[in-house]
Amino acid sequence: MAGFLSSSNSDYLMAALFALAIFTMPLWLAPIGAGYPDILQKFAIFGIFALGFNILFGFSGYLSFGHAAFLGAGSYAAVWMFKLLSMNAVLAVAFSIVIAGIFALAIGFVSLRRSGIYFSILTLAFAQMSYNLAYSVLTPITNGETGLQISRTDPRVLDNMFREPGAALPVPDFFGIELQGWPGFYFCATLLVLAFFLTMRIKNSTFGMMLFAIKSNQNRMAYTGFSTRPYLLAAFVISGMYAGLAGGLLAVTDPLAGADRMQWTASGEVVLMTILGGVGTLLGPVIGAAVMKYLEQIFSSFNEGVLHRAFDFLTPELQDLMVGITSPFVGEGWHLTLGLMFMIVVIFLPGGIMEGLRRIASATRGRRAGSGDAN
Repeated sequence: MAGFLSSSNSDYLMAALFALAIFTMPLWLAPIGAGYPDILQKFAIFGIFALGFNILFGFSGYLSFGHAAFLGAGSYAAVWMFKLLSMNAVLAVAFSIVIAGIFALAIGFVSLRRSGIYFSILTLAFAQMSYNLAYSVLTPITNGETGLQISRTDPRVLDNMFREPGAALPVPDFFGIELQGWPGFYFCATLLVLAFFLTMRIKNSTFGMMLFAIKSNQNRMAYTGFSTRPYLLAAFVISGMYAGLAGGLLAVTDPLAGADRMQWTASGEVVLMTILGGVGTLLGPVIGAAVMKYLEQIFSSFNEGVLHRAFDFLTPELQDLMVGITSPFVGEGWHLTLGLMFMIVVIFLPGGIMEGLRRIASATRGRRAGSGDAN
């Protein structure tokens, strides 16, 4: 425990630089059209989701296809907290983490009896069962396909003890500060910075070294008599708690929880985010989540009218041809663009965006060294 809690100056410096970059995102992302609180909240929330998934997949090598179950559980837990006790986001987020952790403990205890593709299929099966339960069987708790949302007549015991309920629908708050717009972004950004620092400490701790050793050669560790399952279960639970935190923050920014957050596509998204950014790295999952959500925002908003304006410098015939070629890759079909980009990254940059950045840095250092020798 002491080894986990101790931090070097380089850790604090890296965390401080990361915090500076996150808190100033509205400034340096504005030129590319991403300087709005709604999209920046998504960057922060799905960055937390990807960081947690990377603890399991990147550190230990166990690929889960069911992390959307914990994302959805966190959302439902947060909304129920809003309905029953208080609109304070701290209580909702804490409850989301606890519920997701308990849920992950139950699923991980069963799923980790297998490894490899069998583990992945088990987690996918549990996620789909969770989705179907939330959609139909557990309707009294989840409100089925309509989704769970707050209403003005909810009990909200703690809030109503200190103030009279208003006529308008309440908004999630942080001790009186309504978490809409920029306050909502900075609340999510602060939790992202804390999640990043915790992930960094996990990676640099003895526990993290054990996870990387399991990823390197689990059989060899088992032959020496070392029990790997407690470490894997702990990583699975921590990863699920990160997902629950992300789900709770989704409910904070939009007090609604639906079964769609438990679909297998949500689990697939976090896998793509992590691979796109760089598996096993610290910054990679956050960068991958931001890039993917930015592309979703940009390409999904395109339509044929936008494409016609983009190709208006061509002749009418060529313009129609180019619009016909590119239109399947934007709007509702933007996932085709994501698929092509993912293929390119996997083929040419197996280490993701972080590998590309490392190659650029190495080439730059090489040119500088060459110019120094020449002088």
